[in-house]
Amino acid sequence: MTPRLFVEHRLATAQRITLSAAQTHYLTRVMRLKTGSDVILFNGRDGEWACRIDQLKPSAELTCTQLRRAQLQPPDVWLLFTPLKRPRTEFAVEKATELGVARILPILTERCERHSVNLTRLRAIATEAAEQCGALSVPEIRDTLPLLSVLVDWPAGRRLYFCDEEFSAVPDAPRISGGGVSRAVLIGPEGGFTEGERTRLAAMPFISHVGLGKRILRAETAVAAALALMNMGCG
Repeated sequence: MTPRLFVEHRLATAQRITLSAAQTHYLTRVMRLKTGSDVILFNGRDGEWACRIDQLKPSAELTCTQLRRAQLQPPDVWLLFTPLKRPRTEFAVEKATELGVARILPILTERCERHSVNLTRLRAIATEAAEQCGALSVPEIRDTLPLLSVLVDWPAGRRLYFCDEEFSAVPDAPRISGGGVSRAVLIGPEGGFTEGERTRLAAMPFISHVGLGKRILRAETAVAAALALMNMGCG
């Protein structure tokens, strides 16, 4: 399988690209590629390009040879979720990337398991997931902020779907998969929201309460389920 890598460089016909030390190591030590081998590059702006390896030492240098796919942006969907234990947070970010979100916002609530995330690690996981799944962009991942601080500055026109465990007996697939283009999904902590938080959420006009079915899902499972349903409407 032809290696596929995300880069920050501009991509265009005959454009020369110098890869990082880690990417060079991957191509030479892991994939065992040689000069003249093909590599696929994307940067989230210029589409997906077939490239040729011109040299491998001291750093891999490639030349763009052909545009494979024009740039398509992911659906304008955001994910808001509370940080979980590290492996579960990483799982949520990986699946959100595979399912095509544009932005990931870890949010702090009164019943958070964790109050911080390793942004460098999460961005690396999102990049690797995008490389492997064929995505043309990597989601933006923000640092943690209190939920209410995020909602105070909520952009007009973006509907937020609150996946509410108390609505678990009401499957709302048609509601969450329909609606406008700009939307977001909110997944709460394992212990759920406090009554005070729920009252404030209920008073916000841009929030819709939805259920994900009869079973109570783990938070990272709810992320995948909600985004899969949303993709039914986004395409």
